[in-house]
Amino acid sequence: MNSTLQNEETGNEARAEKQMFVMKCGGSTLAALPESFFADLRDLQSQGTQPVIVHGGGPAISENLAKLGIDTEFVNGLRKTTEPVLDVVEMVLAGSINKQIVRLIQRVGGRALGLSGVDGGLIQAKPVSNHAEIGWVGDVTSVQAEIIQGVVQMGYMPVIAPVGVDASGQRYNINADTAAGAVASHLGVSRMIVVTDVPGIMKSVNGEKKVLPSVSVQEIEDMIQTGEIYGGMIPKVRAAIACIHGDVREVVIVDGSEPQILSRVLQGETIGTRIIRMQ
Repeated sequence: MNSTLQNEETGNEARAEKQMFVMKCGGSTLAALPESFFADLRDLQSQGTQPVIVHGGGPAISENLAKLGIDTEFVNGLRKTTEPVLDVVEMVLAGSINKQIVRLIQRVGGRALGLSGVDGGLIQAKPVSNHAEIGWVGDVTSVQAEIIQGVVQMGYMPVIAPVGVDASGQRYNINADTAAGAVASHLGVSRMIVVTDVPGIMKSVNGEKKVLPSVSVQEIEDMIQTGEIYGGMIPKVRAAIACIHGDVREVVIVDGSEPQILSRVLQGETIGTRIIRMQ
């Protein structure tokens, strides 16, 4: 009898994982997506597949810092975060962008609840190793997965802004890709979907640009070295690689403007580019 119950519990856990997925998207990309994208999210939710959204918002942060006359600079691709910058980061990420996404989902009949990593200590963080140089930027130490699961069980789609907190209450600016990978890993999700404005990683084959259906992290690094991945695509693929963390074994890069893109990926259609972590 006990073994039967154990098998049932294992089966339930496996189904739960299939029913939940983590989607990462930049705030500016999400704002530009068609209404049909949010309708797809709503339909997935109503069918029992639970999206968990982690978003960024770099351009909007830069725009608001400029309006307020606050200097900003980047160190190795990460925003140097002083206390005044941190105030704006939290205001934009946990405030305007987070609520804009919630509104877009609710406008099409979905149910969404906005959170930041500060709420309930959702995303616990510590200073990055070079914090003396870069300020209040954090690495994720843990994610309170039960908060996300509780929100989902109440029938809401969690929309998470990547601001973290430590035991003393200090806030941290968390890279959205790092936060998304940590959320997915702590939820036990093996696959993440990264929504962008490109169809995937492209490669020239006989003079024609084609989307690579699958590529390993090492192959991406090789393509950057050879110049096959260049310009604005480099930060996109590096961001996707940053999501491969812990239990997350693959990340799928897709173009959010494609019709029903999330449903098609989850149904197993070969679309976009799968980045896989090799053993």
